[in-house]
Amino acid sequence: MPPREREREPEHDLGPAELEVLTILWDEGPSTVREVLTHLHRRGRTVAYTTVLTFLTRLAQKGYVVSDKSDLAHVYRAAVPRDTVRHSRLKALIDELYDGSACPLVLQLMQTGTFTPEEVAQLQSLIDRLDEQTKRRKKGRGG
Repeated sequence: MPPREREREPEHDLGPAELEVLTILWDEGPSTVREVLTHLHRRGRTVAYTTVLTFLTRLAQKGYVVSDKSDLAHVYRAAVPRDTVRHSRLKALIDELYDGSACPLVLQLMQTGTFTPEEVAQLQSLIDRLDEQTKRRKKGRGG
């Protein structure tokens, strides 16, 4: 049985190329170096086999991927869920650019973004839920 995915993102920075390789593992599932290389080529990236191997080795050292070495071709898979990495990177961005407060980021995204009707409905649903939670908390405090 493969090891469980980590709950938390490792405390190491991901470079853009490493993130691209990790994204392939999330999108395609467990893959050999050759398979990752093929996907990178399909995305227009011209890299060598040894470069992909280096990225995967670094990602393994950083704790982002694990490899199954039981076969001739090692199979790599993501050890950290995509949402964990997204959350960690977004938190770092909020801390760095918005002094730890998510509200200014959300407001800026809402003011400058273009949304489908479905996305607007999702946002409205979230706002309604947050509003209800706030009302319940105030009631619970006698306010």
